[in-house]
Amino acid sequence: MAFENLLSTGMHIGMKQQNAKMKKFVYKTREDGLAILDLQTIENRIKVAAKFIAQYDKIMVASRKSIAFRAIKKFSDATGSKAVIGRFLPGIITNPSFRGYYEPEVLIVADPSTDFQAIDEAIKMRIPIVALCDTFNELGGIDFVIPMNNKGRKAVAMVYWLLAKEILKIRGTIKEDAEFTDKVEDYESTERVEER
Repeated sequence: MAFENLLSTGMHIGMKQQNAKMKKFVYKTREDGLAILDLQTIENRIKVAAKFIAQYDKIMVASRKSIAFRAIKKFSDATGSKAVIGRFLPGIITNPSFRGYYEPEVLIVADPSTDFQAIDEAIKMRIPIVALCDTFNELGGIDFVIPMNNKGRKAVAMVYWLLAKEILKIRGTIKEDAEFTDKVEDYESTERVEER
């Protein structure tokens, strides 16, 4: 993926607020105080995350963020994952008698600050957690961070699209990028309220 395509989504634009543990992913801070994340690091971490996620059959991808709904639905369709869109009901991972109970082997969330219920349950069940994290996010319980602007719908769509493509290549479902027929636009929400 060309850096121009990644830049166009704004995935490298962080927040003015920077958590100490996220500072290592910051390339520089602009004059206006906004953190700029390192694009090479983002790309590398997407590939490492895909390699990690691809080894599991039972993947759960969850988000309460409306800008991520379409992206996680498309990701789950492409990879055969379980999508939990909207409110994460208590007991989905921890209560076997719960109607919607599911035992994932790995959890992917779009934002630790809104997806705390899913994270809490995954921690209790010792399920590894991959999270899309902006510069302000707390990293407690997160096993693998993909640093990025998780407030931008184009950026979120791009990350889930890239993850899906890489996972399918690792699994051997597709041999090269050209065989991945999903378009990044298909992953993009039409929701604009959270975009900056």
